[in-house]
Amino acid sequence: QVQLVESGGGLVQSGGSLRLSCTASGGIFSFYVMGWYRQAPGKQRELVATIASAGSTNYANSVKGRFTISTGNAKNTVHLQMNSLKPEDTAVYYCYVHFLLSNKDYWGQGTQVTVSS
Repeated sequence: QVQLVESGGGLVQSGGSLRLSCTASGGIFSFYVMGWYRQAPGKQRELVATIASAGSTNYANSVKGRFTISTGNAKNTVHLQMNSLKPEDTAVYYCYVHFLLSNKDYWGQGTQVTVSS
């Protein structure tokens, strides 16, 4: 069973930075897409950023130029560097992995990011 463990959330002032990390275990990381989604109170879960095993990245328009997604030295780790944070970035951030061969998705438990104005 694949498990995802997130870390790095917290409270930061507007304009500040946070770095989220997610480490996955239990799977074979050959062909996959890993990334982050977020869900604010009363809103639907939305894509933030993803990175594929081939290296391509995808960002929501709202975070382009401010957030950077990357993988660690181990293929099962993904980071999200969040700069110039805004109050509207406040949400629970969920780590996500999609395995291309099995077409299965797995989610982390979520980590809270709160940006104060």
